[in-house]
Amino acid sequence: MDDRYEALRLQNQLCFPLYAVSNLITRKYQPLLEKLDLTYTQYIVMMVLWEKGRANEKVLCEALSLKSNTLAPLLRKLRDKGYIEKAKDETDERNLVITLTRAGRELRDAALPVPGCIAKEFRLSVEEATELYRILYKILDEEKEKKENEQ
Repeated sequence: MDDRYEALRLQNQLCFPLYAVSNLITRKYQPLLEKLDLTYTQYIVMMVLWEKGRANEKVLCEALSLKSNTLAPLLRKLRDKGYIEKAKDETDERNLVITLTRAGRELRDAALPVPGCIAKEFRLSVEEATELYRILYKILDEEKEKKENEQ
């Protein structure tokens, strides 16, 4: 291969192993989340709500790096499943607040085994997992900082 094209080889791309591992991890979650009647993206929305208790769409979009047109159908499906409710904020009626229903709160207990099951799927030491986490969040944080500086 001509050396000029070395940078275009798939094996030299950072994006490809990140993409492939992301797909792999999401596939590992699928059978666990099917038992909870959740997709992966619904699961991460629920994790934010389990942590915060309540949030508006803007907070969810920021926490999950999603656009509102992606989040809206997820919230609709979670509401249809009976896991969340949307209501006007008492202090600002223009703001819709998403809260967990009783079923949504109870689902948290059913989801408790999921992180441990996923951790067992990958042979990473605590140190390796911590370093990978640090590097990935470094990339995400730098991008977030760029966006904030552009505004």
